[in-house]
Amino acid sequence: MRFLYSEQDGDLTLLNDKTIAIVGYGNLGKPAAHNLRDSDVRLIVCGTELEQNQAHDDGFQVGSVAHATRQADIIILTLPDETMPQIYMSDISPNLKRGHTLIFNSAYNITFGFIEPPPFVDVALIAPRTIGDTLRESMTQDKSIMSYVAVWQDASRHAWQIVLAMARALGALKGGALEVGIQQETELSLFIQQAILPAFHHIITTAARLLMSEGYPVEAVLTDLYLSGKFTDYIHQAARSGLMHALSLSGQTGQYGTLSRMERFNELKLERLMEVTLEDIRNGNFAREWSREQANGKPRLNKLLKQHQSQDLWDLEQQVLEMKD
Repeated sequence: MRFLYSEQDGDLTLLNDKTIAIVGYGNLGKPAAHNLRDSDVRLIVCGTELEQNQAHDDGFQVGSVAHATRQADIIILTLPDETMPQIYMSDISPNLKRGHTLIFNSAYNITFGFIEPPPFVDVALIAPRTIGDTLRESMTQDKSIMSYVAVWQDASRHAWQIVLAMARALGALKGGALEVGIQQETELSLFIQQAILPAFHHIITTAARLLMSEGYPVEAVLTDLYLSGKFTDYIHQAARSGLMHALSLSGQTGQYGTLSRMERFNELKLERLMEVTLEDIRNGNFAREWSREQANGKPRLNKLLKQHQSQDLWDLEQQVLEMKD
């Protein structure tokens, strides 16, 4: 069993003499910055011109990425995976010095070698398993969230102490932080994106079309499938008390229906598809494919987005959402 860290494991006094730079003020960087300010750490926010303007309006000290790197002891990178390597090479890498700590919120670029930090800096991971808004709620509403933490390179021999202090300051220890390997975090994240979410989207859209073709009103179909939040409640219960507990909260009709029909989906083809997906992730095929896609201007991504967005189901969905408002 992996080790689970709690708030008591993070010593905020270790950050008293540290300056922290957050590179990126977006979906995760913005709530991270606000949480760090609530934890009374010395902070510089940097990113695009628009992000820096927003951070300045929010009362943060701002500066260029290069300036912030030179001033900081700890650099947190909350940039998108696809833009991070270029900014790292141009503005961060030339300004790194012994004693710096690099903290990533995604291990993607480290795992696949798109970023190779020098051997004289600490390199670590703090990866909340949630979206940015929920990370902010960990401080404002004392909401518990789970996180992954890892140390990839411990040049100072004190990296773990800093990582746990930072995790606490970020609110990432509220629900506990699980120690994982850098590569494991990447592979698990990509697997969810490529094996679970595609299946979920396909099941929901297929079910919606079937039910509507059989004469069920679109409002009722989309409400029962996901817009009511009933499915979200089920997942929330599973997250809080376990999957079997969530199932037990259903009536016995629901329990019997779920368990007795589960075997219909127990197909070797599904298992093999998941195995192939994981293999493509672990051997780097996906990372190389995505790099080529970015280098070519993302033609396939744009085509896929256009195809998916053009489905008439989303217009019906919007009509149902407007009814709710």
